[in-house]
Amino acid sequence: MTGQALLDTAPDPVLAERERLLDLAALDVLGRGPEERFDRITRMAQQLFGVSAAAVTLVTDAVQVHKSQAGPMLLSDGRREHAFCDVTIRRPELLVVEDATKDERFADNPSVIGAPGIRFYAGHPMTGPGGHRVGALCLVDDRPRHFGAEERALLAELAGWVQRELDRSTELESAARVQAALLPLGAPDVAGYEVTGMCLPSGSVGGDFFDWHPAPDGQLVLTLADVMGKGLPAAIVTAMVRAVMRSTARDAGPAEAVREAAATLHEDLERTGRLVTMCHAKLDAAGHRVRFADAGHGLMLLVRADGSFARPAAGGLPLGVLADEEWPEGVVDLAPGDTVVAFSDGLLDLFDGTTDSLPEIAAAIWDCVDAAHVVDRFTVLARRVGIRSDDVTLVAIRRTP
Repeated sequence: MTGQALLDTAPDPVLAERERLLDLAALDVLGRGPEERFDRITRMAQQLFGVSAAAVTLVTDAVQVHKSQAGPMLLSDGRREHAFCDVTIRRPELLVVEDATKDERFADNPSVIGAPGIRFYAGHPMTGPGGHRVGALCLVDDRPRHFGAEERALLAELAGWVQRELDRSTELESAARVQAALLPLGAPDVAGYEVTGMCLPSGSVGGDFFDWHPAPDGQLVLTLADVMGKGLPAAIVTAMVRAVMRSTARDAGPAEAVREAAATLHEDLERTGRLVTMCHAKLDAAGHRVRFADAGHGLMLLVRADGSFARPAAGGLPLGVLADEEWPEGVVDLAPGDTVVAFSDGLLDLFDGTTDSLPEIAAAIWDCVDAAHVVDRFTVLARRVGIRSDDVTLVAIRRTP
């Protein structure tokens, strides 16, 4: 190959760095603060090797960020050009510096000649989903030390644990996109009514969902469900429950549909140890009423146009408790300007966490100009106070004045 051909095939460093930063962003771990899944690995590494500090670092375009660190030596985030880990990510193999004062690459480094006085460093590179090196699991000590083959192998093994957690972040991000795609797109067109919904998971993915679709009789079928648990396991069960609810008899009443779904799901829920609370309803726009079946959910409010509110009676047990449970069917009649809202208990956490906050929630709903405003109001509130320990999901049906 000629010299010119070699130049033509040489990688573009600007493009490579852009792709590396996209890989880092795809992990979605920057800006999330400490996470126990990384902290337990750095604690273990620091104890196993007896070093001053162990850390998981991420290298951005300008700085090195310590995602997790353990040990008595405090490592501060700093400029990338001074970071040992910036050298680590430029090569695929483990970087070991047994005495930084004798290594021309680091002897004049501010962290060597000044605080924290680094002498020893060992770093194993970490990659993003596209294979670009984005950070490192590193060991730091304030005295020189030898780092033999067994120690190198052990650090590589621990780095593999960190890498699996980073890979899991990518999987969760992909799962979050899939889960979001399963939510309804846009509002249904129902004459005389506004229907909206929201679902904000507490993590990347959640155990709540809402759904709606037209029934053959012209009515609108709506479901709001909360699967016990969090994260990917709950999200998998959520997808299963949604599919089953979609496949129940399309012309069945809410109670019949819940009974059919409960029988179908019972064995799977029992094996996975999951329970599902649910509000399943049908909007009869012509009759101006909502028929519903409540399976252990109990969080529905009818907010009337005059500001008064009522809490429709709750129903039977959650799905997954008994295979042959019966659920009663309730009816909510809607006058012009009335709004009926079903929501998950994560909404209560935006207030005091108990049903004592229902009057405050009802007042917030009544103050909204339309159903979309209800969703916007609680979305803004969730972002302001932070989603604490549970997903926040809501469906609002408003009869237009």
